Amino acid sequence: MSAPSPGQTVADFSAAATSGKTISLADLRGCYLVLYFYPKDSTPGCTREGQDFRDLYPAFQTLGAEILGVSRDSLKSHENFRCKQSFPFELLSDSDESLCRLFDVIKLKNMYGREVQGIERSTFLIDPDGRLAAEWRKVSVKGHAADVLERLRSLTAG
Repeated sequence: MSAPSPGQTVADFSAAATSGKTISLADLRGCYLVLYFYPKDSTPGCTREGQDFRDLYPAFQTLGAEILGVSRDSLKSHENFRCKQSFPFELLSDSDESLCRLFDVIKLKNMYGREVQGIERSTFLIDPDGRLAAEWRKVSVKGHAADVLERLRSLTAG
């Protein structure tokens, strides 16, 4: 299965989330969904990215969008991270990498001179009908959440 391209329908998925929830794409039909993949809870870049989405969350909500963060960390790790950072949105645990594979975000990365499989920081904007509206790969954290919000504004302006 190849990752969806902009304009294509995203295959339904379901994943364990913080707050004891299981969230599926089908549950979110009718609203925009910002699905952002990040490498690891409580690391500097991932914390900053989550904080940026947290700080802009009311603006996303005003435009009819929900935000979900995804990494391979456990639900316990996610709960701690979410609580410590006061994230108003849920985090999905993808320990089996099924979501990562669906969106093709597992890449070979160089960590301290060794090659390892890891999540390439990526964000996907899914429209209310379940189609991929936009994607960002190899994301640089600074200004990213604002860029996603701006794209959402342009999509909802028409």
